Amino acid sequence: MIEPWVLVALAAAAVQTVRFALQKSLRGTGLSSGGATFSRFIFAAPIALAVTAVWLALRGEPLPATSLRFWTFVAIGGLSQIVATMATVQLFAERNFAVGVAFTKTETILVVLFSLVLLGEPVAPAGLGAILIGVVGVMLLSWKTGGGRLALFNRASGLGLVAGALFGLAAIGYRGATLEIANDSAFFRAVVTLAAVTTFQSLAMAAYLRMAQPGEMTRVAKRWRVTSLVGVTGMLGSLGWFVAFALQNAAYVRALGQIELVFSLMVSWFLFKDRSTRREIVGMVLLLVSIVVLVLVT
Repeated sequence: MIEPWVLVALAAAAVQTVRFALQKSLRGTGLSSGGATFSRFIFAAPIALAVTAVWLALRGEPLPATSLRFWTFVAIGGLSQIVATMATVQLFAERNFAVGVAFTKTETILVVLFSLVLLGEPVAPAGLGAILIGVVGVMLLSWKTGGGRLALFNRASGLGLVAGALFGLAAIGYRGATLEIANDSAFFRAVVTLAAVTTFQSLAMAAYLRMAQPGEMTRVAKRWRVTSLVGVTGMLGSLGWFVAFALQNAAYVRALGQIELVFSLMVSWFLFKDRSTRREIVGMVLLLVSIVVLVLVT
């Protein structure tokens, strides 16, 4: 029987692919990467807060106590995700949609290290083997077309590696935050953490845009038909990830999340009319193999 965290993570990956596609589209509407990133949080925060309020009202529970450690994890995760998302939006201008998402998956091996060092959660040898297969797939995707140079030495891979590392750190922050809430319900711990994170991110991004990009928040508001969809899909995707983090080691969750590459490949082909090389497809197939092995051994 497939464990609940697997189903939740798969659903989160599907929704996140839709959100990335919407954010890629926003780049063509005149919004900066900061504006596209801000839209990810400003519409998600009210929804997460509303869901938390409804849950508390229906169950007659008080708002759970939160510690300094909880808010530290929220800040680390929130800031890491902001910068990682901005880097990803910039990355979409460098490579096609599917390959752009692939670069961010360098996070998986880093999450293993972060989980061990920051949370004291090791990964079993079989699980690590599955993750390493996925890393090989990412390396195949890291060669820039033409010239035979490793993508490590160009802007696209630099953005991708930064995004991957910070997405990995964000995952650990969110896993750590959910563990700090004393409640038996994984959903409740996830939605409270999500409400705290998205509110923090909205305030942080609003302050940044006001100082660095005056008028960008107004442009986000004027494009509310698309930006609100980014917020809703972002909230649903994040809720799925947070529930999965509340149930399982973040390294396993993020490794399984590489299925997003398969989803993004379909979006890339059918929506953006991008085409991938044979090497890129082989890399994606290896990532899919990694995911299948991971599900079987965990």
